[in-house]
Amino acid sequence: MKKISLVVFQALTIVLEALPLGAVCTFAPSPTERVRETFSYFSLIPFGYANFTPLITAILTVVILLLSLISLKKDSVFNALFVLSIITAIISLMPLMYGLNNYSLVGAFITIALVTESIFVKAQQK
Repeated sequence: MKKISLVVFQALTIVLEALPLGAVCTFAPSPTERVRETFSYFSLIPFGYANFTPLITAILTVVILLLSLISLKKDSVFNALFVLSIITAIISLMPLMYGLNNYSLVGAFITIALVTESIFVKAQQK
């Protein structure tokens, strides 16, 4: 049952990433005006504007989901699952390097979900 919760929790994280409220791009239509737009983590628009981390986070989250599915049959992938979820959580925090305006509430929930996933995996290893 605990292994299935890993898969369900990761699927909910992917649903959050699919919402068009996660990745933030700030545009400047004039020298004094700033427009903040949000996109899905799977969108290529932020990637094209040099906001690389949301797409990398989304791809790694899909890999974590696949590893979670594999963990239903094999217990040997828990270590890789733990390390990858920690790395993905750190990468999801990278937009904060450019300021709080480049991070969204949905992005914070995604980071919290990834950290919680790593805690679940670590508890599952013992």
